[in-house]
Amino acid sequence: MIHCPGGGVPNRSRNSVTTYRQPGLVLTDHRFPVPLDHDRPDGERIEVFAREVVAGDKAGSDRDRLPWLVYLEGGPGFGARRFIGPQAWLGRAVREFRVLLLDQRGTGRSTPANRQTLPLRGTPAEQADYLAHFRADSIVKDCESIRRRLTGGAPWTVLGQSFGGFCAVHYLSTAPQGLERVLITGGLPSLHATADEVYRAAYPRIRRKNEAHFARYPQDAERARAIAAHLREHRVTLPGGGHLTPEAFQSLGILLGSGEGTHQLHLLLEGAFVPTPGGPALADAFLEQVQAQLSYAGHPLYAVLHEAIYAQGEGPTDWAAERVRAEYPEFDAGAALDEGRPFLFTGETVHPWHFTTDPALRPLRETAELLAARTDWAPLYDPERLAANRVPVAAAVYHDDMYVDTVHSLDTARTVRGLRTWVTDEFEHDGVRAGGPRVLDRLLALSRDEI
Repeated sequence: MIHCPGGGVPNRSRNSVTTYRQPGLVLTDHRFPVPLDHDRPDGERIEVFAREVVAGDKAGSDRDRLPWLVYLEGGPGFGARRFIGPQAWLGRAVREFRVLLLDQRGTGRSTPANRQTLPLRGTPAEQADYLAHFRADSIVKDCESIRRRLTGGAPWTVLGQSFGGFCAVHYLSTAPQGLERVLITGGLPSLHATADEVYRAAYPRIRRKNEAHFARYPQDAERARAIAAHLREHRVTLPGGGHLTPEAFQSLGILLGSGEGTHQLHLLLEGAFVPTPGGPALADAFLEQVQAQLSYAGHPLYAVLHEAIYAQGEGPTDWAAERVRAEYPEFDAGAALDEGRPFLFTGETVHPWHFTTDPALRPLRETAELLAARTDWAPLYDPERLAANRVPVAAAVYHDDMYVDTVHSLDTARTVRGLRTWVTDEFEHDGVRAGGPRVLDRLLALSRDEI
């Protein structure tokens, strides 16, 4: 067994807890040892961190009577959102639930998996084998292990955002006995689409988001071209040591999938250049903000495992986003500059060059290559079991979600027996956060047949 600092947990038989307060809330931090490989329960163990949240006025004798709701964050590779007080949907949830904010394995305060810790695993091949245990199937098995310890065996409600919704659909496919109800926001995956098919559906959506952005902020078209041209002519280094290429700059389009993202991108672009004795240069403040948006230092698994979340034994993902991009030449940054065409941003796509430009990813390049070539991924969803589903399920499907294809989501919704959808263009992909309590309120009502 490999003993990693903050990693292996050889001598813990039960979770350790710490309780404290925030305004209006009582929080309890839990650490759960779980098997790295649930098919080998007596083998190596890692740790999963989770934060229990209860309303301050329910933290006494009422606490143990509250039903549990576990929140699965989007990603892959992001820890659960850190709230300060009853923000966004959390304030609605704690009115009737005991909420568990789960840092999925490898993220947040769970046993870390990043450029600093993964070399402790050994070679890139050994690192890739280790990370193969960090997909939705292992995350759901962690949930089941934790549920049995916390609830005494009672089922709980799952709220899954984006990739958390993918995990929830896997949960319905493999362990529905653990579920009281399932609420999904922007996270109904295709049950069958390959990674190539996912990105063939994605690039036209990304183009539409670009068109909408430049229609709102037409001045940004020339600003984006000017920045890209500057980056082609100058080697620009970000404050964290990353190399800002035109293609890396394109990745700022990930902002266009959130409710305020188009405005954030505009504000970022308008302050790009400053005058210097050597001519116009990209401002330090601009580069600092770009660094904050583009660095994978805080969530490397998002890049390393991103295409693996779509893999189901149909062959290697083989850098699908990069290969499929060639079918959409309008996203070729160099050609756009050479031919005077609009410069388009990309979106939620990971490319091999990310592992060259970003210092947080460079040491993981070979590991990522091995994962992209892997062919032994297990199926994630069981359409037959989903067609026989008896768990109440409600899903918010955003009308033109940049991150998750609406057609794919609705196809899946038709497969899952009893699933009720709320299709809306009121929100972008981050509706569960931006919509405050309304999204959770609506999904709970749908799942209970109250509307």
